[in-house]
Amino acid sequence: MPLADSRSEYERRMHRVLEHIDRRLDQPLELAALAEVAHFSPFHFHRLFVAWMGETLGDYVRRRRVEVGAMRLLAQPKLSVLEAALSVGFGSGEAFARAFKIRFGVSPSAWRKGGATWANAMRNPDQADRNPDQAASRGDAQAGIFANEPTEIPMDIKLLDRVATPVAYLRYTGPYGAPVGHFWQREAYPWLVAHGLLGQPRYGIAHDDPDITDAKRCRYDACAEWPAESAAPRAVLTTTIPGGRYAALRFYGTSSEIEASWRRLLRDWLPSSGYQLDARPCFEHYPTDGRYDPKTGAFECDLCAPVAPL
Repeated sequence: MPLADSRSEYERRMHRVLEHIDRRLDQPLELAALAEVAHFSPFHFHRLFVAWMGETLGDYVRRRRVEVGAMRLLAQPKLSVLEAALSVGFGSGEAFARAFKIRFGVSPSAWRKGGATWANAMRNPDQADRNPDQAASRGDAQAGIFANEPTEIPMDIKLLDRVATPVAYLRYTGPYGAPVGHFWQREAYPWLVAHGLLGQPRYGIAHDDPDITDAKRCRYDACAEWPAESAAPRAVLTTTIPGGRYAALRFYGTSSEIEASWRRLLRDWLPSSGYQLDARPCFEHYPTDGRYDPKTGAFECDLCAPVAPL
């Protein structure tokens, strides 16, 4: 097998494992079963995982469980700490609380009441020092979530019922915001052209909450619709964006401004909407006729948050 094809196969198998983990956090995730998902022997799989991800399989699964639990505590107000713990695979609220405090420095209850703000500052002090304005706005956004503050600026939110959408994707790992814009320009667009996907509807899937997950580990997929009936080449990763109800906010601006609009949707609109986030990922939908200004880098897209009745 050529070197490029071999690397693509490794990448495909590892991504298959990560998707399997994210969709089954409430279930047992044993090394042997995950090795089978990757089609690697259990003897070698753990070493390959550490080399690929930079953390052990156990550390990765534990981190994802605690971080997803933290997101659910903020996004689902009626969810108890025990329910959050069970939903991400902990056997008890006590075990969840211990792991949570190790990860964030506060209890799950304190996090829900407002501890997320300073926990984030403690976890990423260098990031806060590099951009104090961003750190302040992030703290304000978190305070808004906990205080359930309304906004004085009206937002045109549309509730959309979307069908499941097969997509091909290219993954970026690192800080959100402007670096994601650079990723689209330098890597994603050439990739779209190379695979004949430039005219297809595009999506950006944010798998992590930058207020919870360390910036260097945040995952983002640049996606384009892929015909379900067409087999993707070995080098192309594919997945399906889940269908269901989404709250959509139209955005026009630059990649450095998009995080503020996400906060408006999640901080200002969501708490008084009668809805809550569910387990599906948030994503950006870039319509084929969306505006783009090459001089400023401003673009148009819909910010889509998966919602369920409160």
